[in-house]
Amino acid sequence: MSQSTTTAPPEQRGTDRPAPAQADAPLGNGLKQRHLSMIALGGVIGAGLFVGSGAGIAAAGPSIVLAYAVSGLLVMFVMRMLGEMSAANPASGSFSVHAERAIGPWAGFTAGWMFWTLLVVGVAIEAIGAAHILAGWFPGTPSWMWVLVLMVVFTVANLGAVARFGEFEFWFAALKIGAIGLFLGLGVLAVLGLLPGTSSPGAGNLLHDGGFLPNGVDGLLVGLLASVVAYGGLETVTIAAAESEDPVRGVAKAVRTTMWRIAVVYVGSMLVIVTLLPWNDPAVTEHGPYAATLDHLGIPAAGQIMNVVILIALLSAMNANIYGSSRMAYSLVARGQGPKALGKVSGGVPRRAVLASAGFGFVTVLLSYWYPDTLFAWLLNMVGGVILIVWGFIAVSQFVLRRRLEREAPGKLVVKMWGFPYLTWVALAGVAGVLVLMALGEDTRTQVVFTGGLTAALAATGYAMQRRAARG
Repeated sequence: MSQSTTTAPPEQRGTDRPAPAQADAPLGNGLKQRHLSMIALGGVIGAGLFVGSGAGIAAAGPSIVLAYAVSGLLVMFVMRMLGEMSAANPASGSFSVHAERAIGPWAGFTAGWMFWTLLVVGVAIEAIGAAHILAGWFPGTPSWMWVLVLMVVFTVANLGAVARFGEFEFWFAALKIGAIGLFLGLGVLAVLGLLPGTSSPGAGNLLHDGGFLPNGVDGLLVGLLASVVAYGGLETVTIAAAESEDPVRGVAKAVRTTMWRIAVVYVGSMLVIVTLLPWNDPAVTEHGPYAATLDHLGIPAAGQIMNVVILIALLSAMNANIYGSSRMAYSLVARGQGPKALGKVSGGVPRRAVLASAGFGFVTVLLSYWYPDTLFAWLLNMVGGVILIVWGFIAVSQFVLRRRLEREAPGKLVVKMWGFPYLTWVALAGVAGVLVLMALGEDTRTQVVFTGGLTAALAATGYAMQRRAARG
């Protein structure tokens, strides 16, 4: 791994203020372009797509395609804005650093620790899901044993050089991309009637059983909310880019390919599924839409094949979340917004931040076993709308920093947000709209309340710290 002892930490590069002294050594730069490309590609293919999309299809019917297209457009805007800021000023804290520079330290503190909380809770969810699959393959083994094994494996992986994380994610992403590519290939052949043993379904499943909008606008809105959650994970590539050999080129390339990734992976696969299967087929929710589709096509052992793919997606997400949370914690500490003890870097890796993030994730796993209906449910509700709050911070930050860059350093605008400032406002309105829809829905209103409480608490803490620092 190539490492410099004189290069400034990512939080110092291109910013208006020096980073505090806590960042006593720089992060490594061992991620190669192939790592970033695969992290960006694999980041859009998660367990939420393979499993969670079933509930969206059951609610929205064929209009799930429209739901994923609309929310995908919002995600494209968000990633383009984030890419603009990250290419201009790469930082391991990504949007947290941008929010601090654009709005103030309290905003960076709020966005950063909210995202950290989301990631460490995510580690617990993924560890539990992966352990459930492994326990099913090895009868008689307890789930807690697999959770412990997985937590140890990925903690150790993240304690090593960043290139090790990159290699894990490279191969995880390659397997996920191969699986989704094979699925889409078989699905398109079946839709066209070219797959042996199948005949083209035409547009029957899209128009029958209630039509394209079988449950009306309400069903479409449920599908829209489900699709927004499934898009989480793309932000990690801008965090990882700060530890790459060429952060600016890496971010620019990753962001520029976001559009076709979303169109092909999400919208394309949803279109294949609802074209081949009736949207109200019980197997869509019982076995998952992808397994149900493979069963429909007569693919042997479709359920087990999808279990393997889902396991890979869960392990990839665990690895990425431990990495992303540790780098976010390091970035916050480097800016004086967290425990100083976590800021130590050795061998280019913030090992204490890795241990703290993985440790909190493991505690969260224990809470899921001890208090599944109280504390763990509370945590899940608390992070339910975090990604939307983060997207809101990204939009506001991009609006402010774009104006600043145009005045002070136009040469740094390697990636530009389309249609600025109008599409920035459209993205911000879209985020606000989804939050309003969540507040109106009976099943999602609690998430908005809990997420709002977390946001308010962190913002108040961050503002108090900002005022104290200003007084000196």
